Amino acid sequence: MFQEDALPGSPFVPTGEFYMKYARDRRSPISNEQTAQLLFEALPWIKNLTGKTIVIKYGGAAMVDEQLRRDVMADILLLKIIGVNIVIVHGGGAAINEALSHYDLPVEFKGGQRVTTPEVMEIVREVLVGKVNQELVAALNQHGNVAVGVSGTDAGTIVAEQLDPELGRVGKISRVNADYLESLMRGEYIPVVATVAQGEDGGFFNINADVAAGAVAAAVHAHKAIFLTDVDGLYEDFSDKTSLISNLTLEEAEEMIEHGDIAKGMIPKLQSCVTALKGGVFRAHIINGTTPHALLLELLTDAGLGTVIHSTRVAYELDREPHPLGTFASRLAENIDGAGEEPVA
Repeated sequence: MFQEDALPGSPFVPTGEFYMKYARDRRSPISNEQTAQLLFEALPWIKNLTGKTIVIKYGGAAMVDEQLRRDVMADILLLKIIGVNIVIVHGGGAAINEALSHYDLPVEFKGGQRVTTPEVMEIVREVLVGKVNQELVAALNQHGNVAVGVSGTDAGTIVAEQLDPELGRVGKISRVNADYLESLMRGEYIPVVATVAQGEDGGFFNINADVAAGAVAAAVHAHKAIFLTDVDGLYEDFSDKTSLISNLTLEEAEEMIEHGDIAKGMIPKLQSCVTALKGGVFRAHIINGTTPHALLLELLTDAGLGTVIHSTRVAYELDREPHPLGTFASRLAENIDGAGEEPVA
């Protein structure tokens, strides 16, 4: 039997407890073989993402639920550790509605856009920049000083003009200051962007977070744009849960928008995917942020999780029919298929 006294020269002080542990007490419910397979499967995806830029649109239930928020922050930190450059673009609809109710201001939408009077715009600024943004930055910075809060008005990160007089201070993006965001990423920071824009008229504009994410992804030449939502992805028929689409091309996405073949709530997300892809983004993903560790499942496993929209037919074929040499060869081919293939128009 081991003695409880410390060994000569040991820094440990006798405590009356043993340090020895049994393997049975540390055994994971997942077998060693399953763990090894998961790590092996993740390797080519990690290789493909390291050094690349992804833009994550963050919102919905994944932002409101505390446990889901912790999961998302942990996933983002892991992606950062493996060398991914990340920009987070967030909304805050639920928090804005709550604040408007507190001030007895109306909550009104037209065509999926929030009607934003000057009074409502002040609340939007207060909530998005002063509350939601700072909470997200603080949540990430619990793991180290890695996140920087950015208002769209900082350094003209997002500049906009009025979209429609009937919507008030709702903006249409005219330009994005990619240099500022890229300088933060070069400093190894994660920009967390609140979607309040600097107005061409000197005021402020409220920007739909999906629209902002698509524009930012195009501006920083992101490899991927990820849209977190509260459903599993894009459905051909939302009433038929077997019609979830796993892969489609940019051309097919544009046809679905043109023919109105999607649920109205998904239109802004799909249009934002199209904006990103036409701007040079390689792939756009729509995934369910209410699924724990959805980002890792989508980005680092073969099966994926949601809907992927491809900018090129070559990329689509690689995902639909894996390369005969296997996943690793597919990931290698992915790095060059964007060079010789024009985006689908």
